Amino acid sequence: MPHAIDARIEELGHTLPPAPAPAANYVPWVISGNQIFVSGQVSQANGSFITGKLGADLSTEQGADAARSCALSLLAQCKAALGGDWSRLKRVVKLTGFVNCTPDFHDQPKVINGASDFLVAVLGDAGRHARSAVGAPSLPLGVAVEIEAIFELA
Repeated sequence: MPHAIDARIEELGHTLPPAPAPAANYVPWVISGNQIFVSGQVSQANGSFITGKLGADLSTEQGADAARSCALSLLAQCKAALGGDWSRLKRVVKLTGFVNCTPDFHDQPKVINGASDFLVAVLGDAGRHARSAVGAPSLPLGVAVEIEAIFELA
């Protein structure tokens, strides 16, 4: 029987992807004390990276969709760290979001809202978190968005 978190993701019209493998010499997550630190997850969907620069190639809405894809990968990594046991998840503590954008693009918070809104939609109050939304001149592989997270264990 699927857990309520998996069911809620499906109700929202999404599928939790497999936890992406690291692309270099790092681990996808680390548990320290009662926290899970998840490495930056890049925007991707259907096996392809979501690339482009906000303010040139992509709209704010497309950026928010890319950020939501990052949130799905963050949840996939969290589930892997928990050994599939969602009951061990207490809350999202913090997101740090990076937006690949032009120097004159100023809607980074609206882009990262794609991830924040999705996490609240899935987890309710446990999805509310502290956050940073930062513009970057480029991101790995030309992706539109990268987000890292800290989760708290129950």
